[in-house]
Parts: sequence; structure tokens; C-alpha cells
Amino acid sequence: MDLQDDLRLAVLIDAENIPYSNVKGMLEEITRYGTPTIKRIYGDWTKRVVSGWKNVLVQNAITPIQQYSYTTGKNSSDSAMIIDAMDILYAGNIDGFCLVSSDSDFTRLATRLRESGKKVYGIGEKKTPNSFIAACDKFIYLEIINTQADTADAGPSEVPDENNQKHNDMAKIDRTVIKLIANSVTDLADENGWAFLGEVGSLILKKQPDFDSRNYGFSKLKLLIESIGKFDLDVRENTHIVLIRNKDKFKRN
Repeated sequence: MDLQDDLRLAVLIDAENIPYSNVKGMLEEITRYGTPTIKRIYGDWTKRVVSGWKNVLVQNAITPIQQYSYTTGKNSSDSAMIIDAMDILYAGNIDGFCLVSSDSDFTRLATRLRESGKKVYGIGEKKTPNSFIAACDKFIYLEIINTQADTADAGPSEVPDENNQKHNDMAKIDRTVIKLIANSVTDLADENGWAFLGEVGSLILKKQPDFDSRNYGFSKLKLLIESIGKFDLDVRENTHIVLIRNKDKFKRN
């Protein structure tokens, strides 16, 4: 559901609205969706609030763009980032954009880029307004990326017990999530109720761009669905094809 063809991506980062911690993990996440061909970060580098970024820019080949703050209380990065995005769009060398910010001011930019046929991935904190999230093809929470990095760095004794983790994750899966999955299966199902899991995952993202199985502690959509217990899964041997259908409508013989 996540991995795409090798799209050329322009990664544009709002330094004043995103913490600099775990930049490496963020860039690794972006490579799941394409190749970061352009990497730029915007901010007023004379300010202390963005000073932490300076130490990681060279290591990750991110180009800093200086934008002075001409007025108090306004994010100076917004206009420069928007202008650059449109210049990149018209240059025609990029397949998609990754907008890294928690600021709703980029909602119209994301919408405009998608109107031009470009893929738009958003990355930001969970405080990001829904308007910006809904304007993206997919939105990834920084907290998820940080959690993955912490787990990878943890020693064997620090990794949560699998059964306890599964129990905690199930508590997060409410009826709204189950209904979203079930309705998406119904929308795509054949006369026997079966739908391709990959297509279901894509449809879910169109309906809810910030949907991610990792939000519930599962690395894959298939694992999340198996934990719910309300769906039948048919894994075809020697292929990567997985079919899904709603259990409440179709019973196994």
C-alpha cells in the first residue's frame, strides 16, 4: 500500500514548524514513496529557534533557504516555500512533492500541486490541522516516524512484549476505523465479496489521507486487519496477492 514507483520528489521543509530531531528517520520514510531529488529547508537562520537544524543539514544534503522575518508573529518560511514549490512545478522535472510542516497555510499549495497531477505527501505532527492533511494524497505523522526510530535503537530487552503490544494497539482501533475498512472493501468487492487488499488500502488513503496501520502499532495493513478479526483474508500462494472480504456478509463453507 505504501511503496510507489521511483517517483522524483521535491522535499520542502518548513524549519519553523517542524522539530529537527530524527531527520534521518524522516528522510528514510520519504524514500518509501520515491527519490528525494530536491531537498530544501526554509527558515530565518538568524533565529535561535531553528539553530538545531544547522547541525543536520550538511549530513543529509539539505539545502537551507534564508527567509528573513519582516513582520512579528508570522512564519517567514511560508511565502518562500510556496514560491519555490510553484517554480519547481513549472520546471516539470518532479513527479511529486513532500511538504514537511504542521502549518495549515500550506493547504492551498498542496491542493494546487495535486490539481497539476502531482503526488503530494505531507509530514507533520499530530497537531496538524485536518485541512492540510485532507489536501495531501497521504499524510504521515512525525510521531510515528520517531516511534519507529526509538524501537530500532532499543535493545532486545527494551522492545515491548508482542502480546502486550497487540492488546494496547487493539484498544486504539475504534468502530470508525473498522467501518472505514469495511466500507472500502464493500466499494471494491466482486459478486463473492472479495476485493484486492492493495486496492482497498489505496481507497482508504483517498478517503482518509492520514490513515496508517502504524498509527495502531502494526507495520502492515494486513496485520492490522488480521488483529480486528472481522475480515476474511485469502493469501494466494507464490504471489503477493491478498484478497479481503467482510466476515459479517459472507460465511466460509
